[in-house]
Amino acid sequence: MKKLVFKIVSLFAIVFFISCKVSAQQKYTTHNVKKGETLTSIAKQYRVTPYSILQLNKELKNSDDIKPNTVLVIQVAGKPVVEKEEPKEKVAIEQEAPIGYERHRVKKRETMFGLTQRYGVTEEQIKKYNTQLYSEQLKKGMVLQIPQYPEVEEEKELEVEIYTVKAKETRWSIANKYGITVDSLVALNPELPKNTAYLAEGQELKLPRPKGDGLSEQEVALFESYTVPKSIGIFRISQNYGIPIDSVIKLNPEINEVGGLKEGMVLRLPKRKPATEIVNTDNYIFYEVKPKQNIFRLTQNLQISRDSLFALNPELENGLKAGMVLKLPRIKEKELAVKNALVLDNINLIDSINVENRPSLLFMLPFRLDRVDFNDKKKTASQVTGRRDMSAALGLYTGAMIALDSVKKMGLSVNVKILDTELSFEKTKSLLQRESLMNVDAILGPISSNLIGEVAVQANNYNVPVIAPYASESQLSLNNVFFSMPNDKTLRTSVLDYVARKRSKEKILVIADDKHHAVKDSIIAKFPTARVAKMSKDGSLHLEDFLLMLSENQEYWVFVETKRPNLVASISSILNAANSEKEYTVRMFTTNYSSAFEGDEVSLPHLSNLKFTYPSAYKETNAGSFIAAYQEKYGNEPDRYATRGFDLTLDVLLKLAYQKNLEATSQLIGLTEYSGNKFNYYNEWTKGYFNTASYLMQYNELQVKQIKEEE
Repeated sequence: MKKLVFKIVSLFAIVFFISCKVSAQQKYTTHNVKKGETLTSIAKQYRVTPYSILQLNKELKNSDDIKPNTVLVIQVAGKPVVEKEEPKEKVAIEQEAPIGYERHRVKKRETMFGLTQRYGVTEEQIKKYNTQLYSEQLKKGMVLQIPQYPEVEEEKELEVEIYTVKAKETRWSIANKYGITVDSLVALNPELPKNTAYLAEGQELKLPRPKGDGLSEQEVALFESYTVPKSIGIFRISQNYGIPIDSVIKLNPEINEVGGLKEGMVLRLPKRKPATEIVNTDNYIFYEVKPKQNIFRLTQNLQISRDSLFALNPELENGLKAGMVLKLPRIKEKELAVKNALVLDNINLIDSINVENRPSLLFMLPFRLDRVDFNDKKKTASQVTGRRDMSAALGLYTGAMIALDSVKKMGLSVNVKILDTELSFEKTKSLLQRESLMNVDAILGPISSNLIGEVAVQANNYNVPVIAPYASESQLSLNNVFFSMPNDKTLRTSVLDYVARKRSKEKILVIADDKHHAVKDSIIAKFPTARVAKMSKDGSLHLEDFLLMLSENQEYWVFVETKRPNLVASISSILNAANSEKEYTVRMFTTNYSSAFEGDEVSLPHLSNLKFTYPSAYKETNAGSFIAAYQEKYGNEPDRYATRGFDLTLDVLLKLAYQKNLEATSQLIGLTEYSGNKFNYYNEWTKGYFNTASYLMQYNELQVKQIKEEE
């Protein structure tokens, strides 16, 4: 153990240089890609890098995805470059070739000016492709070739409107409502926090104003094709679609070009959402379409029929595009992995790491090196093994070193710094004042719940997340803290839900001492027909009354809620006797496992016979590559702390390697599981991130085994 402490001391000598992050106010515009334009030419025009354009338009993977008519969101770094000041018409003559020609027979009294106005070209353009006009006057009967050029759209600043967030709306539901991607919504609202996707009711957002005069109040979400039937006028169409006549014409300029509305014309008109529809998390869950997905694969992954998907998302008729936000019925939440109303893709983090990301991790653990006397081996060993805080810190550290070795083999480089908090508030405060957190991606630690608040507040100034190794919650609102231990409510819910799923005719009994009234009430709330056993004044089970509650040939599932080993021993003995006499069939459960169930007086065979079941934050492991690597490095088997140190560190590093932002990755990644711990963080906005993953364990055949989901 002394050798291990010396290794930690040597690591303290490592110093890393940290660079500064620069933030700036950002402005955005949109650009409609024209024929012949490339990613490089567009970037040059707006004085930005091609990479910045790809970052803001996640549906584009590379420059090959830039196609004509693609609408890009671009961060404005300065005035766009205008290469020439000549009028656009002249530029068209010199640089643009016609995309086609239209045949025109000159009528009586037609003039060159009239032709230029009708076809939108210049007199010089007409003469260029009808050279006889250089020497002759325009005459009736002449057949001319009128050149056609691509329309040159004037670049405009994106028109936005202010949208007020309603109750239970999310970024995904609003993006779906406006027919834009979540990335575009964030680009338009750069002030949105990066460490949470939460939106508050009444919050105001900038969103793109729907195209077309008078359409902004119509909540236009998409467009549909409409074939003009016989005997219908433009006034009737504007009435049917609830938009002004000038908006119909603006969306369909060919109406004026051919002299009015004609039967058989195919118009582009807005399809409005029903006014009564509320798109929030009570009604729907949402899915963000990924690049290269197709409808068939999407319906398979989302377990929904094509017809149902199109009925909920009629915009799919215009094609599936990366970044689209689709609605799904809320009931699908039972079949899919859903977090914060967003359907998660199954992502293999090991296969998805980006080695170009180089995570920077800061460990803040109480090694208490200030109190270790390295000259006294016996005293040092006693300190390390006798103090829980030192054992936990050294266990976490040794497990973390194996995790760092593992990611190094994957080709990932990591910047690591380790600080000894000495379990002191003043020391911790001093360390935070001395250390720069500018380039730190995550802090792992501290262990003490009394120090988490101070570290979290200082780290929040730099948007640095803090991972609490053993804390499950805090009385403070710490929005940047990841509480890696599932809390009592999560553990209790997991076992109650399991019983509810598996129970058929079994009767529920509750045995709870006077310190577990709240737990007793939560069990009764879940199972209203449950019966509560009477307790004697001395805190023991009232045996006669309890036995009267039992009936022959009936199965009972009994919850035992106490932290008293003698009560656990007594109750498990009574229940085991009932099982042995074959009069009753009894199983034993608890919602809060503690050392009381591991006391010397508690019989392991009794618990095994009762198939005693309980929730746990971890599971024991005795195999796997981590165990082998740990034994090879340190010469002994890892304890519970070391296993947690490995799992916690590996989870953080893989998530940072996938996307160098732990908060953003946690919005996309669902359940992750390693050697003996699993993590599934739920963001509760200002309160922090809470781990909702746990195990169900059962005593069976004198061993403790995990109950798998399928069981």
